[in-house]
Amino acid sequence: MPTTSARLLALLSLLQARRDWPGPLLAERLAVSPRTVRRDVDRLRDLGYPIAATRGPDGGYRLDAGTRLPPLLFDDDQAVALAVALRTATTTGAGIEEAAARALHTVRQVMPARLRHRVDTLTVSAVEPPATPRVDSGVLVALSAAVHAREVLRFDYPAEARPRREPGPPAPPRRVEPHHLVARHGRWYLVAWDLDRDDWRVFRADRIAPRVPTGPRFAPRELPGGTVADFVTSRFRGADGTGDWPCRGQVILDRPAAEVSVFTPDGVVEELGPHRCRLTLGSWSWPGLAAAIGRFDADIEVVGPPELRTAFGHLARRYARAAAEPGPPRRVEASPPGHPAPGVPGQ
Repeated sequence: MPTTSARLLALLSLLQARRDWPGPLLAERLAVSPRTVRRDVDRLRDLGYPIAATRGPDGGYRLDAGTRLPPLLFDDDQAVALAVALRTATTTGAGIEEAAARALHTVRQVMPARLRHRVDTLTVSAVEPPATPRVDSGVLVALSAAVHAREVLRFDYPAEARPRREPGPPAPPRRVEPHHLVARHGRWYLVAWDLDRDDWRVFRADRIAPRVPTGPRFAPRELPGGTVADFVTSRFRGADGTGDWPCRGQVILDRPAAEVSVFTPDGVVEELGPHRCRLTLGSWSWPGLAAAIGRFDADIEVVGPPELRTAFGHLARRYARAAAEPGPPRRVEASPPGHPAPGVPGQ
């Protein structure tokens, strides 16, 4: 029979593996009597593990949530995955860098030598996106709680990079129905239905200052685009629904398809020959699309639509003026019709 300490660890591992365990099955797995299982459960409770018992013929045990975090038991793969996640926590923008470093030190300290070696040989350089704002973890918890409870949220949301206004009363708090908390490229966003503007909005979490208490519960609305990923992608592309770019065109480039496809992960590249390919690409505006295609330094044949051809003409005139010798100021040519450059959601 294993020692008491070894048996307790085995019992804890089983309780963490599934939600409910019948008492007789635990006794069978541990090769002990049901009475010994009951005693071992009491020992784990004394150590701080909240183990609930159910009575009756099918009674058993379940590891529940408690008032404090007891020691945890991880298998090898879980321990390595936890260490890797903690090492890359600096790129999340959640303001948990110091806590993650302390947690990693704690986990590494109690790891067996074989696991510590695996973690130490995995060198990860976590590169943060440039100028990524930090978000207070308490704000993320408050937003997530409102999303989970489906409660109306009120918060202050100061304007950013806007002209200074005349002194006056402060702006009223925003009132929204929070639907999703989203992490994208090192930033956190709240996807919500704005009750005062009667429309969907995407708010930057680093600018949100929640107010308490939260408001009444609400029934979830159907998000445009089907999924939150499609909706957020659509908003950042300057569109409002399907997640696709609002402007999409097609050209033929005098470049090998292999060279073009490397730089167009969102495009479709078709090989037309050793040094020619057809490229279908999208962007937030027609001039933006024309500029993106022009970066390949190749002869271009526009397949369509006409708006893309017009945008190339507009950029050609603008670039010609930029290449000319300095002279008297010229009248600035207006941009052709199309979608404006996308701003940061939640402005």
